[in-house]
Amino acid sequence: MDTGTHLAMGIGLYGLAHLDPTLLQDTQISYAILFATTIGSQIPDCDTLYRLKGNSAYIRNHRGWTHSLPMLLLWPTLITVVLSFFLTENYLHVWLWSFLAVFIHIFIDLFNAYGTQALKPFSNRWISWNVINIFDPFIFVIHLIGFGLWFISPISPGLIFAAIYLIMITYVSWRTWVHAKKSKWVKKQVGEPGKYTVLPTIRWNDWKVVLRQQNRVRMGEIRQGQIKWTGELSTKDLQHPAAIHSKEAEPISSFLSFTSFGYPIVYSRSYGYEVRWFDVRYHHKKNFPFLAVALLDHQLNLIDSFVGWISEEQLDKKVQHMLS
Repeated sequence: MDTGTHLAMGIGLYGLAHLDPTLLQDTQISYAILFATTIGSQIPDCDTLYRLKGNSAYIRNHRGWTHSLPMLLLWPTLITVVLSFFLTENYLHVWLWSFLAVFIHIFIDLFNAYGTQALKPFSNRWISWNVINIFDPFIFVIHLIGFGLWFISPISPGLIFAAIYLIMITYVSWRTWVHAKKSKWVKKQVGEPGKYTVLPTIRWNDWKVVLRQQNRVRMGEIRQGQIKWTGELSTKDLQHPAAIHSKEAEPISSFLSFTSFGYPIVYSRSYGYEVRWFDVRYHHKKNFPFLAVALLDHQLNLIDSFVGWISEEQLDKKVQHMLS
């Protein structure tokens, strides 16, 4: 999920924590649990610091080890150790609430298309269940409603957010059911062999579709109960020598370590080859905003490379800059 939603969920968990009698004992433990839930809801995304090392490092590591199985225990322990300097007791309660915040952060991230490497170190596989958008207005709005009720209502925040999270669990379960139903419907409607992937959008009733076949990849949308194909890529350039050699570039390697939906187009240029790798999941209005590019000379030696989110116009300028 996005940073704002994770923050809202951290504060919401503090509201839920009012069901814990320990929180009501004194102000000190109350503040400790507030810090535990808000920090715990954010700390797996500390890998954003990899941006300082460049896009390649960020893409390779974001939602990687910071969202892994060992960190489910290590993050709450680190948070509790830091807060222990300000506490004299009730460490277990602080650890449990920070654990719940970290767990929910990592678990809810599995439901969007970006996914996480939550099974590290046992598997480097990206897990993405494609159920909810990376920003889901419904989840965010029900938290805002909860905060409003907390501010104006005499009802305990613990009861308010117990209801909020029951609603959220029901909502995510419903979306999971809809996704499974929609996936079966798409296969039946299209009726072609291949691997189908149905992806969420910010709108409940609109979905994206990716159909990967032996010779091509098709991208489309589901709107108003109909499938509209919006783009297509040939898979022939996967075997092009320039595409194969481009994988040796760190940005391309990082890109492909993150996505199994990467497909290249190789362009012959005066200096050699330009290889553009597209993540077809993010196809939008005939463009691919998330991509990686490698420039190679005629002997397939790397000239320069890039990975990131960029518009087509910006990319053309970027390529010219890389050549200069």
